[in-house]
Amino acid sequence: MVKAYFRFPFCGLIIPMFLIVFASCSNNRSEKNGATILEKIESVIEGEIPDEYNPLNTLLIIPLNPAPGEQFRVMATGGRNIKKAKIIVNGRSGIVETMCTQFGDELPCWRIDDFAGSPSGNYKATLVVDKKEVSILEFAIAPHEQTPQKNAVWKTTHGWDKYTETIYSAWVNALFQDSNEQTSWSALHEVTQNKENNFLYNYLSLEEDNLESKNKVIMEPDCADNPFYLRAYFAWKLGLPFGYHVSDRGWVGRSPSTGQWVTNESGTSKSNPVLAFNSFLRRVMDGVHSGTARTSLENENSDYYPVSLERSALRPGTVFADPYGHTLILVSWKPQTKDHPGLLLAVDAQPDKTIAIKRFWKGNFLFNTSEVVGEPGFKAFRPITFENGKLDLMSNEELNTSEGFAPFSLEQRKMESDVFYLAMERIINPKPLDPEAAMMDLITALHEQLLVRVKSVANGEAWLKSHPGSVIPMPSSANGIFQTGGQWEDFSTPNRDLRLLIAMDAVLGFPGRVANSPKDFKISKLSSPEEIKNTLQTLLNQKVSELTINYTRSDGSVQTLTLAEILKRRDAFEMAYNPNDGIEIRWGAPENSEERAPCHRQASQYQQKIMLAVRKWFSQRLHPPT
Repeated sequence: MVKAYFRFPFCGLIIPMFLIVFASCSNNRSEKNGATILEKIESVIEGEIPDEYNPLNTLLIIPLNPAPGEQFRVMATGGRNIKKAKIIVNGRSGIVETMCTQFGDELPCWRIDDFAGSPSGNYKATLVVDKKEVSILEFAIAPHEQTPQKNAVWKTTHGWDKYTETIYSAWVNALFQDSNEQTSWSALHEVTQNKENNFLYNYLSLEEDNLESKNKVIMEPDCADNPFYLRAYFAWKLGLPFGYHVSDRGWVGRSPSTGQWVTNESGTSKSNPVLAFNSFLRRVMDGVHSGTARTSLENENSDYYPVSLERSALRPGTVFADPYGHTLILVSWKPQTKDHPGLLLAVDAQPDKTIAIKRFWKGNFLFNTSEVVGEPGFKAFRPITFENGKLDLMSNEELNTSEGFAPFSLEQRKMESDVFYLAMERIINPKPLDPEAAMMDLITALHEQLLVRVKSVANGEAWLKSHPGSVIPMPSSANGIFQTGGQWEDFSTPNRDLRLLIAMDAVLGFPGRVANSPKDFKISKLSSPEEIKNTLQTLLNQKVSELTINYTRSDGSVQTLTLAEILKRRDAFEMAYNPNDGIEIRWGAPENSEERAPCHRQASQYQQKIMLAVRKWFSQRLHPPT
């Protein structure tokens, strides 16, 4: 085999033994894109399940510069056979034995081997897969040398390539491993301070992720900032370029446009690298907003670019930009099994800076291309190259002709919502679903969504109780109610409640959906559509009567509600997002009911009048253009 050695430890030799074949659709008209995705859907329904992609093999030494006697790790990526692979480390005293190994089973698969501290010298790590050496990386163990920070926030050492993109996906997946819809964190830095999941923990040997450190990374993004914070953190650690464009917010009929490009080479007044990074993140927070992710799909100066609706393109780290300004980051795929539907998990941030896991379904991922600002959908970060000391963005054509990147695609442009959701369902569950299992999964998702709402509503209630007599100012327009700042953004729930109403509709309408599209499900040919619908309706009624949520009433007592009771209160949830209302009103308690008796706080008549005017958006299950 050919050997190559690089200056930086994450640039090891990778034998190009896998090729990833993608469909090129960079300049297709929207009509053609629609036909293409429908053809894909039909092929999956007929049993032609697309092949999974084969991730590249690459190696990473952790930390960046291991010191003599310091324990170090070797991280490797690849396909599903990476679990049976071997990582061999050779030094001047022979082979260094692996102490322990952990694995990630999702594509791109990864493994991390731990090695005991070793003396100074030159070392070589070799990845052996199926008895073949597929990647070699030379590195040194030597005393740490800290270089003073000058000019740049951090110095770029080399650009993004197919290998670093693979490691990025693996890192995002590892960071949120073992998480589920009940998992949440108070801030993003709480996630990166987890030494077990973050394989870049203290990668720079600055104690930058140590909770007890005087100078540690602080990350408290909102939903628009969250993808940029993760990307910036990874880029900083590995010496990769990072940037964002200052953009406007656009309007219906014109996508947000991009302006000044701010990068890690933009300069800093901080000499400490951790403080410089924290300061830069605050600049990112000021520059990135809800319109950043919804620029035109063809804009080659955008920070994101659109990808196709294929498993190979929707990797951990891919961003979903919804039509109304919310963003989520894909973190994990759970494959469909005989007994359970597949699951696609993402992470998002909320205005109160909390981070939480969400599953893909209509209740969490809104998609609409009509009468919205900009162009939504699944997008990847546009890679930044570094050649001859200059940073540059990869063009759409380069993305389609370069191996290892998710290609640029206009497949989602002007796509109808029903087509989008059906396409995603077929990717997550390529085989026909058992209708009862599929419905139980939807009910579970709705229940999880309600449990999260319990916490959000309780946060607003706690704030108002700790500030007696306070009234949270309410915007006077629909746009303001759905997208604003300050305490209203922190404690109101209009976006969450709109998604909740859509989720309720999805659950209640499922029996009818199966009866109308039986070929999408694993159903006996002996059953009629009406029989199927009746069976599912009976099961639905039973399950929603069993599942419950609890909330604390104004007098401190606990109120239990079944999902069946909540579903009957759908109309009330069209007016339940105002934190100035008592908590009983926010859970739809009927007037003059025993449940509502302790409630002595209600929004003013002025605010109620505004809410009545805005109610049409909730009734129509639509979000005003923002």
